[in-house]
Parts: sequence; C-alpha cells; structure tokens
Amino acid sequence: MRLTFNSTTLPGGLRVATAEMPGIESVAMGIWAGVGSRYETARRAGVCHFIEHMLFKGTTSRSARAISQAIEGRGGYFNGFTQEETTCYYARIAAEYQWEALDILFDMYRHPRLDSGDLEKERGVILEEIAMYHDQPHQLVQEILGSLAWVDHPLGRPLVGTEDNVREIRRQDILAFKTSHYVTANTLVALAGKVDHDACVERAAQALGGLSRRSPPSCERVGRSVRQRDVAVHAKEVEQPHIAMAFRLFGRHDSRRYALKLLSIILGENMSSRLFQIVREKHGLAYSIQSSVQLFDETGLLCVQAGVDRNRVSRALDLILAEIRRFREVPVGARELRRAKDFARGQLRIGLESASNQMMWVGENLLCYNRLIQPAEVLSRIESVSASDILKVARGVLDRRRLSVAMVSPGDATRHTDLIRGKIARLG
Repeated sequence: MRLTFNSTTLPGGLRVATAEMPGIESVAMGIWAGVGSRYETARRAGVCHFIEHMLFKGTTSRSARAISQAIEGRGGYFNGFTQEETTCYYARIAAEYQWEALDILFDMYRHPRLDSGDLEKERGVILEEIAMYHDQPHQLVQEILGSLAWVDHPLGRPLVGTEDNVREIRRQDILAFKTSHYVTANTLVALAGKVDHDACVERAAQALGGLSRRSPPSCERVGRSVRQRDVAVHAKEVEQPHIAMAFRLFGRHDSRRYALKLLSIILGENMSSRLFQIVREKHGLAYSIQSSVQLFDETGLLCVQAGVDRNRVSRALDLILAEIRRFREVPVGARELRRAKDFARGQLRIGLESASNQMMWVGENLLCYNRLIQPAEVLSRIESVSASDILKVARGVLDRRRLSVAMVSPGDATRHTDLIRGKIARLG
C-alpha cells in the first residue's frame, strides 16, 4: 500500500504536505501546530484548548457565522482538536471550494479576533465541558489515571484544564501563548484528496509567511524524576464502577511499539480479544472493556479501561490481571497472532481510504516523526513481529512497578484502594 505524498519546507520552517487521491472529488485540509497541553505551565493549564475554541469565534475580517456559512453552507464541515503534543484546525469540502476553505483556515490561524466578549462566553462553554467530563465516569477515571501516571507533570494534568485554571485565563495569556507557540517552525499545512501540491505551497507561503520565525517551543520531558503513583479511588454515586489502569512505558520512537500494538490488540482492542471474551462474554462482568496504546515522544501508556458490575469488582480485577500476567508467562499462539496482524492491517487500509484520515496521517507523521511514513513500512514492521517479540515486550513493561490504577466507584474509597493494592501486589 503506497500513498502519493509530497512535502515542501519553506524558509522559516513552515511545512506543506499533500496526499493526492485520484478519483476523490473533495479535499481534507488541516493546519497543525506542534504544540499541545504538555507545553503549558501549571498556572495556565488549559490555555491551549482555550485558544483552539477561540479561533472559531471569528477573525479580524470574518465573523464566526460567515466562516460557518462559507464551509458548512457548501456541504463541508470544519472543526479542531487539542492533544498533548499537537493542535489541529481542519475542514473537508468539495474540491471546487478548497481554496475558499483553506483561506478561511489560514485567516483563523493567523488573524483570530480574540474578542474579550467572546472569551467570556467561551469560558462558560469550557467550564460546562469540564463539568460534563466530570459527570461521565469513563472520562473522569481517565483524568485520574493521568495524574497517577505522571505526577506533577503537564502530561498528568487535564487537557482542558481545571475549573480554577480556566476561570483565571485572561486575553493576554492567550495572546502571549499563541504568539510564542504558533510559529513557522512548528506549523504544518496538510491536505489530502484532489489537490495540487505546488498551488498549496504557494497559498501557504502567502498566507502564513508572516508568522513568527522564532525557535519552536520546548516542553518538560518525562524522566526518572517524574514520579508515578499506584492507586487512586474517587468515591462517586455511579451505577457502574469504572476502572482504568496503565503501565507507563517507552515513547513512540521505540522499535518495540509494533509488538506492543499487537499485544494491545490481542489483549482488548476488539470483540475477539482476550478481555472481551473472558470478562464480558464468558463471565458477564462488563458491558465495555478495552485496551489501548498511547505514545508520546519519550513516554507512553498501555491502558485498560472497563465499566464493571458493582458487586463483582474483585472478580473483574482478578480476571484482567490474570490476562496481563499470562502475556509475561506464555507466548501468544500462532492463530491469535495472525488474527491480530490481520486486524491491524485491515484497520490501517480501511482507514486510509478516507481523505480525512490521509490528511491526519500526513500531519501526525510529520509532526511526530519528522517524516512521511508509507503505510507499507508500518505493515511490514507489524508483519515481522514474532510471538517471542511480544513475550519480550510484555516481560519488559508489564511490571507492577510501572502500573497505575484509577477507579470511580460508589462506596468506601479506602476499602477499594486496599483491594486494588492487594491485587496488583501479586502481579509481580
């Protein structure tokens, strides 16, 4: 599987990358900033996400309504997201309107209005977003888990900030952060679909040439000095206790990431996985249970999350930890490994049939790996993983000293904390 990629780096470091898709009559586009929540100070946690919201409130020459009508009124859509290491403003629209849509994204990125009245309204919206997350135990437990995995580090703070932080953010904070962090050297324009690379480069150079050429910002790294806590239980009246556990591990550049991905697929990424079959199908202890891998530049997590029967929390923990322990003791079988590889291959191929996903692939590759990786390379690396590779990575990272467990549950938090600590002590 080979994609048609082109990439150009302009003076100052601004990058433009495209993925041409013959036969597609639309264009997916995104303006990426290589900055996210891990670049924030504790005092201004949430400012990155706040900026993302504000850029949709209008520019110095366009109202928010005019922006919406120009894109959605033509059948397109647009949105944005903030992550720990990147922020993206994106749209997809029929190819005949691509330049109008791209010019709007450029305008939003370069000349946002940042009106004080809009800021106060959006502050209220974000506070409601935080309240919504706290009302959802599957979101709250992830927030708690992050605070355990990276104690007193930006990665351990809520991406959207806390209520106190959001209430304190002022217009000058937003202006200062945007000016210092949205610079040419960490800005990327990515497009996929019916695109002309040279024309995209010319448009980007004209629209974003005035961005600051200062050096890209740096963030606090995760080293041995960043502590990790084992267990935290939040008492909350919910119908279903939610458990999230994670092993802290290596970052995205480690070659073991391919074996780790297959381990996660086998553990809990689909309905054929061990956790789904045993915890849900065989014992009926959970409706939702899954695993996932989250990798940053120099650190990452292998996560398991489940909503379980409130009367059988202990049994659910036993089953989950038993499956984790089994990876360290017994190599995965040939059929199970084959199914995991086929799943990974199918997910990648199906996903990259979409222009939006190809645009995301381009953006994430260039910002996270500083190169455009062909899907065939990833597929080849996945295919080369052996059962012994998975056993080796399991023995290296599935260690209770790397494990954090968060829980949101009704009842006695201390009793649940002692229960969990007793379970993980036997993991080894």
